[in-house]
Amino acid sequence: MKILNLLLILAVAVAIPGTINRTRARLAGRRGIRFFQHLYDVRVLLRKGAVYSTTTSALFRAVPSVYLGAALVAMLFIPVGDLPAVLAFDGDLIALAYTLALGRTALILAAMDTGSPFEGMGASREALYGALSEPALLLILGTLALLTGCTSFTDLFTVGCEGRYTIALLLSAFVLIKLVFTESGRVPVDDPRTHLELTMIHEVMCLDYCGVDLAFIKIAGWCKTAALSLLAADAAAAACCPHWWFAAPLAVVLTGCSVGVVESTQARNKLVRNTTFILTIAALAALVFFTAYLLQLNIVLS
Repeated sequence: MKILNLLLILAVAVAIPGTINRTRARLAGRRGIRFFQHLYDVRVLLRKGAVYSTTTSALFRAVPSVYLGAALVAMLFIPVGDLPAVLAFDGDLIALAYTLALGRTALILAAMDTGSPFEGMGASREALYGALSEPALLLILGTLALLTGCTSFTDLFTVGCEGRYTIALLLSAFVLIKLVFTESGRVPVDDPRTHLELTMIHEVMCLDYCGVDLAFIKIAGWCKTAALSLLAADAAAAACCPHWWFAAPLAVVLTGCSVGVVESTQARNKLVRNTTFILTIAALAALVFFTAYLLQLNIVLS
């Protein structure tokens, strides 16, 4: 069962970028690129060597592997529906948050190691947005733990929730989808297609990477997006149909279609508005946690 869970996670990680590209192309009235074009691009990068600046240290060379490793480990904590996760233990929901933080910290240090002012600006923005979005993630994880009384993802989605918790689960899934936009550097927080270094956030930190190192960073981004997307799909599926054959396609549809629609219909936020956007997500996460707490008290009004 764990092997099936792993295969489904990998399938979701590969399918989400293709779904985003295809959704964006259809809404623009274009045929669009191949569904698996991102895999061909990464294959080209894996065949190329890496070139390093003389100003960088060994830290810069090690970060792509650390970033990919952190994303892969975080992905292994997530179950798909009612399937058991590959890695499961009490408190793994906290381990997920700080495993993702480890990858972010490593990439920030690598950007600062280059000595580039543009990458330094991107690193400072990434650190700020990460500090603002982490409370929202922890609040949602706390909400799920409060509703089920479990601190392991595998137990969270196999124990099951009562019907009165449906609204809290759906709101948790909504907040997690919003966090995907921040964590994966998508519109309206960031734009992966921009070419202006002054306005880049995630992409500017990777400007000095090429070849196999850049391929590792791209694959890590897919894994991180898949982990958060599956977590949102698990929360939504727990409210109606907590099975793997429903949660896996739901993760692709939720993230792929929502990101594709937003990137086709909205413009990127001004940098000064990103903090408001992320703080709004954190406030909504706090409201969801408070709602779950009231539901858990089972107050009856006479």
